[in-house]
Amino acid sequence: MNYFDLRIEKLREKLPPDTALLVTDDISRRYFSGFASSAGYMYISKNCCVLALDFRYFEKAKIAQTQGKMSKDVQLVEANISRKEIVCKLIEKDNTTHLLYENCRTTCKAFEGLKNDFGGVAELVPAENMIELLRAQKDEHELSRIVEAQRITDLGFDHICRIIKRGMTENEIALELEFFMRKNGASGLAFSTICVSGAKSSMPHGEPDETVVSDGFLTLDFGASFDGYCSDMTRTLCVGKPTAEMLRIYDTVLAAQDAAFSKIHGGVVGKEVDAAARDLIYGAGYEGCFGHSTGHSLGLEIHECPNFSPREESKIPSGAVLSVEPGIYVEGKCGVRIEDIVFLTENGYKNLTNSTKDIIIL
Repeated sequence: MNYFDLRIEKLREKLPPDTALLVTDDISRRYFSGFASSAGYMYISKNCCVLALDFRYFEKAKIAQTQGKMSKDVQLVEANISRKEIVCKLIEKDNTTHLLYENCRTTCKAFEGLKNDFGGVAELVPAENMIELLRAQKDEHELSRIVEAQRITDLGFDHICRIIKRGMTENEIALELEFFMRKNGASGLAFSTICVSGAKSSMPHGEPDETVVSDGFLTLDFGASFDGYCSDMTRTLCVGKPTAEMLRIYDTVLAAQDAAFSKIHGGVVGKEVDAAARDLIYGAGYEGCFGHSTGHSLGLEIHECPNFSPREESKIPSGAVLSVEPGIYVEGKCGVRIEDIVFLTENGYKNLTNSTKDIIIL
């Protein structure tokens, strides 16, 4: 049984009797089928699993299934008739009375389409976070891809540290990072690179532009994508000699990350990890200068659930992959963020990021 079979079986264990799940979201569909497409849908019940794709993807999907990149138990259907016709036949054959839909990922317009197609055939039931809970725990297949994505990201950081010099623009640095990672195995970027220098480093999600790098902090937040899976890393460098206050900020953020690490293990409540980092930063006199959460899950998407945030009341399971990224941002002056990604184990965690966190002065 391959990884995709196991994911489908885990989902089936959660399905009530006489219930099927209609998967319409692109990411959810890829998670269960192993096949990436910008259109299509899956019908999954205890009795069958159907992936319906249009002409643009059908041949490619057949080849992927033959190559073992998709479960052989998934029935491929070319969607040359309406979704309503295909799914209603499956509902009738399956004696399905309840059809789960992805309410967290469905627009109002799309929901109206679901009601029009299936409202008189089966009861539409919100799936809520059923899929998200399954996706929170990464299997070996997923972890290996995240590890590879992060390996490429670490290589990118080592490369860019050798390249950066005064006179370069933020855009030039960001483009060099992307080009290097693509040349070294990345299938793309996990997200748009953040490269902000000087006073702009106080903006956690500032965008690179034609600003010329000069004395001060330079924050790089970037990640490679590999086979659909994301990595995420932030390092803050210093161009020129740092002031005593800059060093204090950097050391405080690094200590806050260590405090967060000390709390991490499978089953930890997310807000407890956040509190460890936040309390240390606030206690150092920087209350109000750390306005985002300490970390987020990642996988097929760069931001997934659960999180290390002040509002995360749930226990985070072993097998989850999350970022750990405290920061201090002094408006109009400077900012520091340091970010690694970790894989939670029963008794602790494994850090998947290998780049140095010693302050680098260029």
